[in-house]
Amino acid sequence: MATIVPASTAQSLAASLATAGVGSLTVPTYDRFADGETLAAVPDFDDEEAIIVASTVDNDAHVELLQLQDAVREAGASDVTTVIAYLGYGRQDKAFKHGQPVSARAVARAISTGTDRVVLVDPHEPSVTDFFDVPTRIVNAAGQLAEPLADLNDPLFVAPDAGATELAETTRDAYGSGDVDYFEKERDYDTGEVEVMPSDAAVEGRDVVLVDDIIATGGTMSGAIAALYERDVARVYACCIHPVLAGAARTKLAAAGVERVVGTDTLERTVSDVSVAPVIADALDD
Repeated sequence: MATIVPASTAQSLAASLATAGVGSLTVPTYDRFADGETLAAVPDFDDEEAIIVASTVDNDAHVELLQLQDAVREAGASDVTTVIAYLGYGRQDKAFKHGQPVSARAVARAISTGTDRVVLVDPHEPSVTDFFDVPTRIVNAAGQLAEPLADLNDPLFVAPDAGATELAETTRDAYGSGDVDYFEKERDYDTGEVEVMPSDAAVEGRDVVLVDDIIATGGTMSGAIAALYERDVARVYACCIHPVLAGAARTKLAAAGVERVVGTDTLERTVSDVSVAPVIADALDD
């Protein structure tokens, strides 16, 4: 059986994977020196097969992942799988202006050097798999979001843009009933502002479930919630796979009138009500 190595950003998910029988847990140490440098180590690791579980939510998390990969190799692992529950820089999949880097490509190449394969949970752009130099698989966790939803009234599952429609459909299918629609969304890449335009779907008196892969600043989602309440919806739920919830995002959603925010444990937040461990376990078992 493999040994699961949790990064500091994915401890709950790693524990759930161990409970699911994927492997046994080792306990890394995470230290920081006076000059700001970090040191992630695996003092008790003793196995040939390692499954590293991480969410690269910030720069330190990226460095920590690279250190854990190197640490298990140094400790004797000959087979390393890297599970990235949330891929930081995943939205920077191209150079939006002259002279900018393709940051997703840069981090993917770095991660590839220390692993034999990668499992990604719903990256913002599926095409980022092309940036990795090792076999890379995507798992879809949107179906997990339906678990906390109960007794919805004539539900409508709405994606904030056309690109997220498949996520809304998967959540609807897991719930078992309801319609699917999406908003038109336009982003100003200079200011970062997003304008959300509702479709013509009938929403009056219905429960609406907004489904997206990421809620970051909450601006897009809160705008969608406000637009829906202007059209007399009953309740609005905000569901996402990756609850980044940066800054005042949670407050924005509450102020817009959201009934409930549901996220997964790809990031450890107070709204992480469901786990992606089952779909990861299935992928690792294939």
